[in-house]
Amino acid sequence: MQMPKRAATPQQLTDVFFRHMVGNMRNGVLAIARDGAVVLVNDEACRLFALPPGPTLVGQPFADILRKHPDIVRVLGGAFEMVTLPNRAELRLTSTDTVIGYTLSLVRDEAGATVGAALFFKDLTHVEQMEERERLRDRLAAVGEMAAVMAHEIKNPLAAIEVVAGLLRRKAPQSDDVQALVKDIISEAKMANAIVQEVLAFVRPVRLQVDRTSLADALASAVVLADGKATRGSILVDMALPPQLPLLGADQHQLTQVFTNLLINAYEALEGRGRVVITATVATTAAEGALLPDGHQPVATVVVDVTDDGSGMTPEVADKIFNPFFTTKAQGSGLGLAIVRKIVDAHEGRIDMTTTDGRGTRFRVTLPVEPHKHATHH
Repeated sequence: MQMPKRAATPQQLTDVFFRHMVGNMRNGVLAIARDGAVVLVNDEACRLFALPPGPTLVGQPFADILRKHPDIVRVLGGAFEMVTLPNRAELRLTSTDTVIGYTLSLVRDEAGATVGAALFFKDLTHVEQMEERERLRDRLAAVGEMAAVMAHEIKNPLAAIEVVAGLLRRKAPQSDDVQALVKDIISEAKMANAIVQEVLAFVRPVRLQVDRTSLADALASAVVLADGKATRGSILVDMALPPQLPLLGADQHQLTQVFTNLLINAYEALEGRGRVVITATVATTAAEGALLPDGHQPVATVVVDVTDDGSGMTPEVADKIFNPFFTTKAQGSGLGLAIVRKIVDAHEGRIDMTTTDGRGTRFRVTLPVEPHKHATHH
């Protein structure tokens, strides 16, 4: 006699449905446990990374199965060390020249403990995503064309406005009202010019001029530049660097821009009062914060912290802080930190931010002493 089939439990039905749902998603999914073991990888991820069927990969170290894709190893390798994870970011895989859009998220248990990380991504060069990719390419092309037009058609009139305003200021030295109005004209013209320059910097690819670079020199230059671009007031800048920092294989001008932007952010957050502390350490082990380009072997790394004792940020603001065009300022393009991330990524480094509402903010820039490649980053 044939026995009746036992009815599946709700939990079994949920588990089966979950496996089917993830397995058939048009987006790629790759999840790892806290120890780096692969927990889940769907068909789309296997296709994109040219991996064998997903079940055979479960339990293996992610750095081993993805050793041909060092860009993904780098992204996943920083998951548990970062507070502000990449959201809707783009990455060009050097292994296949494929462009993916991805979001990296932590997986937490019922108690809130971090037990893993999940990478959700889609192939922006895939046939099914071609229309979206074309729209993105059109938007980027439009922004690039707009930036070029702005550079040529707006910068010259802005310079003329500044010159004429300066002449007017000299023509009416005794009139306080005229002096105040002219000062506002010059200030607004300078602000508009700065926004034009930031848009240009954002749409242009980052091209590194790599040389033996002193981090101390880059930081010193950044303080001078930040003091010239923002109001420092009575803010104390305390720089504590070890005497034997190694020279970096880096672009000193670009690194100076990174720390200039971070200092300007700190000055604006402190509103003329408070303290900024800049520290640097050399890390040679994963526990110290050294980068793991291949997912296994740490490389010599310099970790730089820029910390202020200002009012900090709310979680809602912190989650968007690196997004292009996001800003909490009355004036500004919202591109400063987006440009910073582009430059750090071009150096194969990592930038992270820790903040507590009412208790200050820390930006951590992690840079390899010797990057493996110096490619152009878009």
